[in-house]
Amino acid sequence: MTRFHEPGFARRGCRACGAAALTGVLDLGKMPAADHFPERDEPLAADPLHMLAMVMCRACGLAQLADDDTIADEPRGVEPRALREQAADAVARIAATGLLRGRAVREFGSPHGGTWLPLLAAHGCRETTDGPADIVVDTFGIMHEPDQRAAAAERAAAVGTGGTLLLQFHSLRAIRAQGQWNALRHGHFAYYSLTALCALFAGAGLYPATAWEFELYGGTVLVAFAHRRVAPDERVRAILDAEAELTDPAALGSLQDAADRQAEALRRWLDEEATRQHRIYAYGAASRAVALFARAGLGHAHLAAVADASPAKQGRRMPGTDIPIIHPAELVAAQPDRVLLTLPDLLGEVETNLPSLRGRWVVEVPQPP
Repeated sequence: MTRFHEPGFARRGCRACGAAALTGVLDLGKMPAADHFPERDEPLAADPLHMLAMVMCRACGLAQLADDDTIADEPRGVEPRALREQAADAVARIAATGLLRGRAVREFGSPHGGTWLPLLAAHGCRETTDGPADIVVDTFGIMHEPDQRAAAAERAAAVGTGGTLLLQFHSLRAIRAQGQWNALRHGHFAYYSLTALCALFAGAGLYPATAWEFELYGGTVLVAFAHRRVAPDERVRAILDAEAELTDPAALGSLQDAADRQAEALRRWLDEEATRQHRIYAYGAASRAVALFARAGLGHAHLAAVADASPAKQGRRMPGTDIPIIHPAELVAAQPDRVLLTLPDLLGEVETNLPSLRGRWVVEVPQPP
């Protein structure tokens, strides 16, 4: 297994505990920044490339971005329906516990957009931006913080006496189980098992009380932390038991194989479709698609275009490729033979919004025998 010795990262150590015991688990080489969508006429040679790798701390078990020399671009995504529906489901489940009655709420934002504040207001919660709050919410926000220890301390300080931190994260267990290697991207500094997350927040004086699991992104976890140390409930214990090996770097060795296998399968499938003279498009100019397309070496000759609902992405091109990004109406007008869906969570939404393309969606690239 590769050890990473980048000078800057070695001096900084683990983003959570500061230890220098870092082992490489996934190395994608030089990749375009996933949030930098060039104008369509910008020369491809001008696209900057940056090293992209994941390491794991052998001391605390946190999987993390090895290093990041990118400069964050403005968020250009549109909040998908699946994320809005999951948020409503999560708030309903929390409300059923009685936790939300008339409480002051503070929310830590995320570059992915979306907010729980209107949903929480419907349950009598009121937003506060100063001082400790009864409920502190972070949905996919903390992963964007380079200094994980400082970020955990900041969130813990925002939780008042007797209060609760509600934190949702993309599960490392799901990433490993489903081979989601392209969840790794610049600007996403940590990838959590609940075990590692609990260790991180224990250092800030917060402890898990209960948790909920959702199918979003293939597997996400929402955990409730409190200042008072209590015995974790059955749901927390079940998750911890299921991911017992995920603080061992060897447990993530399959991600490198998945990266090679999926990129090769996508390129092979597109080549086969081309021999049949099929016109292939994609839907979803998502960050995960950037690494996949780049690793597979795709261009306009392989994918005619990628449709996306975000006006901020339309008229641009996929980073590191000459594949244009178009409006969904242009996708419908083109009447492609197949449409590769880069985010499976979008399937229900696109089938509803683009009914003329029903039956043409490809959610999983066929694997070679």
